[in-house]
Amino acid sequence: MTHTQKRIVVNNVVMVLSALSALVGMGFLFWILGVLVLNGIDALNWAIFVNEGAPPGYEESGLKHAMIGQLYIVGVATFFGVPLGILAGTYLSEYGQKAKLAEIIRDISDIMMSAPSIVIGAFVYAIIVAPMGHFSGWAGSVALTIIMLPIILRTTDDMLNLVPSTLREAAFALGAPKYKVIIQIVYRGAKAGILTGVLLGVARVAGETAPLLFTSFNDNFLNTDMMEPMASLTVTMYNYATSPYEDWQKLGWAAAFILSMFILGLNIIGRIFLLKKRGK
Repeated sequence: MTHTQKRIVVNNVVMVLSALSALVGMGFLFWILGVLVLNGIDALNWAIFVNEGAPPGYEESGLKHAMIGQLYIVGVATFFGVPLGILAGTYLSEYGQKAKLAEIIRDISDIMMSAPSIVIGAFVYAIIVAPMGHFSGWAGSVALTIIMLPIILRTTDDMLNLVPSTLREAAFALGAPKYKVIIQIVYRGAKAGILTGVLLGVARVAGETAPLLFTSFNDNFLNTDMMEPMASLTVTMYNYATSPYEDWQKLGWAAAFILSMFILGLNIIGRIFLLKKRGK
């Protein structure tokens, strides 16, 4: 067998193994989604969206309190995390560039992206919950903001760096100040990529449970006061799914289905914007 024939055989073997690995991974993915969809749809009904939590055995029990609490906590985290992440990414790309401080920030951001979320939850517990003496929705939002921030920061930095420098130079040659160049030229050229990073960041924090156990904790009733413990869909799902009561377990499946479809939808939208940015 010649050297060329050996390379062809090895290439075919690697391609077959890679394809089989991809099929196995996709098989597990569709298996998980299939079980989730079957159990989630079976437990889903209109009462879940209009009723609050109730003790086991009560028919008028739902997830309204958890969904509203989730919107509050994630919404506040998004309100603070998105502008902070975009501005920090703008500094790295447009002002810091190859400076030593910028490289340090990038390294710290990469470390934070790989840090376990439960560690972030314990950190926020130590600096906010323990001094305050009680759990709160604000503490949960702070934890999610910390998790979201490095994702948006790095995505913004990468997307702005993809904008051709010739566009900046042309705008500078016409006498445009730097802030106008960034807002009207650079942001417009990278808006699809930045939006993708925002959606992926929100999708990441929307499914977090561990940091909320340390910060916002939970509440089985509707509460919109961010200074008090607040229900969230993730923690409620965990509590209901691990309970010994059948009706609560069904609510846990419904919460898992709602949350998974929301996160899946955000990821799909983010991928669509990313493909649009690449011109596909």
